[in-house]
Amino acid sequence: MRIYCTSKVYQRNMTKNLQWQPNTSFFYLQARAALYQQIRAFFLARDVLEVETPALSKAAVPDCSITPFATQGQHPELGTLYLHTSPELPMKRLLAAGSGAIYQLCKVFRDDEIGRFHNPEFTLLEWYRPDFDDMDLIAEVDQLLQEVLNTSPAEIYTYTDIFQKFTPLDPLFSPLETLQDYAQQLGLQDSQIFDRDGCLQFIMAIKIEPQLGHTAPCVIRQFPASQAALARKCIDDPRYAARFEFYVKGIELANGFYELTDAIEQRQRFEADCVQRDKEHLPALPIDEHFLAALEAGLPDCAGVALGVDRLLMLQQEVKHIQEVIAFPTDKA
Repeated sequence: MRIYCTSKVYQRNMTKNLQWQPNTSFFYLQARAALYQQIRAFFLARDVLEVETPALSKAAVPDCSITPFATQGQHPELGTLYLHTSPELPMKRLLAAGSGAIYQLCKVFRDDEIGRFHNPEFTLLEWYRPDFDDMDLIAEVDQLLQEVLNTSPAEIYTYTDIFQKFTPLDPLFSPLETLQDYAQQLGLQDSQIFDRDGCLQFIMAIKIEPQLGHTAPCVIRQFPASQAALARKCIDDPRYAARFEFYVKGIELANGFYELTDAIEQRQRFEADCVQRDKEHLPALPIDEHFLAALEAGLPDCAGVALGVDRLLMLQQEVKHIQEVIAFPTDKA
């Protein structure tokens, strides 16, 4: 039985109290539109094709650190659908089909991500370059930032170098107990229950990231292989993977890979993530078989990167909170 409220006074009071106005000013809306034009002009000049892929999928990346939104389709053939947390997998299917260099500007969705630099719905710029490796793509991201943010050329460090620059730790060789103790000193409660990667990620976020990229963009490359689910391992040292991140003024801005193209290894990594999700009592997620079939057919040698556009706009306009550049954040959507 449906119950309708017929009190006009009640309805007027409810409407009166709603904060319906946009969260940002029209100045920042215009700045966003201008930024999109800059981005599109950047890729047009480099003959990179703009594409569009689905926001809904029957599969999801099983990464334990990312939580997708799920919805139940009403048609019996639909089942559970997931809002994409990144357009990565369908874009790689386009690459395998012969698209050549591609990029996409789109909305993506991640649950449990709310804060100064996070909104559950946000704008992502993602692009892929056949015949590029991670260093080639680092150079191109750097070019984009110089055009959009007027930055100096980026400074590049390895993951190990940056830990040794700002902490007394070696991320691969320091004992787990040492990492746990150091993380606890930084405020990680119950640090003894966290594994090596959990401790390293906490230390990176609390101790290291705030100090990065204040005079020029800072690039961290060669992450531990355990932190790079979709990147290939470094040939000269498989303990590391060809993953990189860009930081500007303490803000993580972009995350990129020299992409893994081995379908067998990728399936093994997905399955390992699924096992870890079960250990952490996280919901099971279906593996994207369409993506794995594309890998089996042949993904070209390529590098790819995802860049947070809302954060890029924050940096360009020198504002402190992501909600200042979003018309209707999720709490007002």
